[in-house]
Amino acid sequence: MSNWLDGVKWNSDGLVPAIAQDAMDNSVLMVAWMNREALALTVESGHAVYWSRSRQKLWHKGEQSGHQQTIKEIRLDCDNDVILLKVEQLGGIACHTGRHDCFFKLYRDGEWLEVEPVLKNPEDIYR
Repeated sequence: MSNWLDGVKWNSDGLVPAIAQDAMDNSVLMVAWMNREALALTVESGHAVYWSRSRQKLWHKGEQSGHQQTIKEIRLDCDNDVILLKVEQLGGIACHTGRHDCFFKLYRDGEWLEVEPVLKNPEDIYR
């Protein structure tokens, strides 16, 4: 792996949080995790690749849904421990729930309200 990967402060599990941000409107689409291989593959392919902690394997965003994230820019925060991916979200859906982004729950008066619409039924996305 390249030396530039050594500039990232990986956690004790060898991971770093990665924020996917829409390059057009700057909305935060999702937060996931990357290991060295995922970040290297993201740079190499031009598409977001993450590390799935639940499945313990690489996750090419959109591999099942078709909702890939094309990389426009990659940034590293001031502490070198968070990656920001500015992406073009293909299909306009980043969340596995069929919504534009994963931050569709709004806290109000002691409860979480779902305030963003489902754009496509997840059953139609993941067959």
